[in-house]
Amino acid sequence: MNTKQQKLDAFSRLLDIMDDLREKCPWDRKQDLQSLRPLTLEEVYELSDALLKEDLTEIKKELGDVLLHLVFYAKIGSEKGSFDIADVINSLNEKLIFRHPHIYGDVEVKDEEEVKQNWEKLKLKEGNKSVLSGVTKGTPSMVKAFRIQEKVKGIGFEFADAEDAWKKVDEELAEFHAEKDLAKKEVELGDVFFSLINYARLSGINPDSALEKTNIKFISRFQKMEQLASDKNLKLEDLSLEEMDKLWEEAKVMIR
Repeated sequence: MNTKQQKLDAFSRLLDIMDDLREKCPWDRKQDLQSLRPLTLEEVYELSDALLKEDLTEIKKELGDVLLHLVFYAKIGSEKGSFDIADVINSLNEKLIFRHPHIYGDVEVKDEEEVKQNWEKLKLKEGNKSVLSGVTKGTPSMVKAFRIQEKVKGIGFEFADAEDAWKKVDEELAEFHAEKDLAKKEVELGDVFFSLINYARLSGINPDSALEKTNIKFISRFQKMEQLASDKNLKLEDLSLEEMDKLWEEAKVMIR
């Protein structure tokens, strides 16, 4: 592995390249905070895919793409006279030190849960008016629900265990099935999802990762089903549901 100096040299080279690109490349010169934003989201999702696959080669590549965007934003910040990459890093350093008094201070913690609880309390001391103020509006709904639950857990607003959380799932399901008005039924379904996410979290399962793995599995099986149909000179749209189910079961067996 690289030495600390080699890592610093590599980062310094990246900053030099960023300066060159911003000055000499027509595409890079044209970019601003808003034009980069959707591209950054795309890069983060690509990193997420690589992480789910645990493809270390791809993770390294995608981390580089995300890092480029971070450096790019800092470069734009410096052009505006607001901040540069050193300001970004120094701000992060200070925040990490402040939020880890059990490492850089005299606070003692017994486990990970106490660390999380202290983290949320310290964020309030930093000026956050609410425990939930750090939950961004643009976060995907499932991830947002998970983060909300994690944050309120930090101040003790939490079910005793997963079994208690499942009782809430049953309660919300009953309310969903009993509701006849469509608008109100939508609200009740949201409650079902929220309670399921809470149960998954308390069970040690990340619901977003679980759902994405199911998405990948479904795509793989469905595409295999399409292939089987094609091999048999069949068109899926011409088959009955029962006939498609048979192909689906064949695909499941073949993929296993």
